[in-house]
Amino acid sequence: MGGNPPCASCKLLRRRCAQDCVFAPYFPSDDPHKFAIVHKVFGASNISKMLQELPLHQRVDAVSSLVYEANARARDPVYGCVGVISYLQNQVSQLQMELAVAQAETLCIQMQQEPAPIATNPIMLEAQDDKSSFFLHQNNLPQFLSFSSSNNVIFDSFKKESIFGQDMIS
Repeated sequence: MGGNPPCASCKLLRRRCAQDCVFAPYFPSDDPHKFAIVHKVFGASNISKMLQELPLHQRVDAVSSLVYEANARARDPVYGCVGVISYLQNQVSQLQMELAVAQAETLCIQMQQEPAPIATNPIMLEAQDDKSSFFLHQNNLPQFLSFSSSNNVIFDSFKKESIFGQDMIS
């Protein structure tokens, strides 16, 4: 018996490794655990069928996927890769939410640091000259431009009334 040692699958299955063994290129003899875990989850005949149905250039990726799925099944027999994917999707959603909150806080801080823009619209300038607009008075602008990181709302200037004429907010 000269030549190449048997591949990991032929070693585990205790058979002679043929020259055209479908497992030999993907399960070398120096990594027996790789085939053992895949064999335990999928079975040698299923792996052989899958590999033979695929073109040669896709087999390496298929074996890599089978090994990953088998390891995931060993860690979590019920959910396997689906559990990992679900966990990662939840983590992405949580991080997206945290990013949105951080961006909102950044925007609030930037708006606090910027000076109030001066109206350049002729209609707004006319209203400012008449002093008829409460919102355009320079003294009232900071009250409406104050943002905080909390969800507090300023109700001092606004009084809401119900349809019965009574104040809803005091």
